[in-house]
Amino acid sequence: MSSGVHRFSDTGSAAATIERPRLQPIDTGFSFKNKAYAALKSVIVGMDVYGGRAEIRLDERSLASDFGISRTPVREAMAQLEREGFVRTVPRRGVYVVRKTKREVIEMITAWAALESMAARLVTENASSDEIASLREMFATFENGAVRAHLDEYSEVNIEFHQALIRLSRNTMLAQLAENLFTHMRMIRRKTIGEKDRADRSIRDHMHIIEALEARDTVRAETLVRDHALGLAEHVEEYADYLD
Repeated sequence: MSSGVHRFSDTGSAAATIERPRLQPIDTGFSFKNKAYAALKSVIVGMDVYGGRAEIRLDERSLASDFGISRTPVREAMAQLEREGFVRTVPRRGVYVVRKTKREVIEMITAWAALESMAARLVTENASSDEIASLREMFATFENGAVRAHLDEYSEVNIEFHQALIRLSRNTMLAQLAENLFTHMRMIRRKTIGEKDRADRSIRDHMHIIEALEARDTVRAETLVRDHALGLAEHVEEYADYLD
């Protein structure tokens, strides 16, 4: 069974398949298009999109075969993912996973800084003490310098922390605006967390943010969250040459 996902060199020649998506046949309990969309998006988000410069092509026929459905819902799902900026169609070549440029990534992080800092402000006003305490519990495993020893696990907790800030804001519109942007952010966060001192700096920043939230210090929480995001933008500007 083919995986439907292929990596190509810059010259377009076929190379070895980089990773096989764990796809299961789609049942009929929900629309084929929506299930294909969710499955494809999950596969893309799970890829190491920024781990190399080679292009990643999605093969519509193979994906439809893997899902056990016709090509039409796969094509419709691809079209939705293209509107959201995850894939691009190249005439006579196929559909490719989008790799953002450095400038696009920095702009994306800057927009995220605005949304998440407002979320932090709202968390100080709307979240319960128990909910804020749960943020601190996320990092209990990584105390006493254990971040580097469990970097993959920390990367996922880091992502969950930022999702929780948005959720605890209790602002539905803010969450809707952040949803698609966060998915793109997830991919770049996973790549950068192991670079330089990002992991150690990340957990220090998170502890300071949590302290401000616990104190209901609205201005400080908002400022710390914004500065944390913009620190990622600065890191990308200085070190992410793989995005050029």
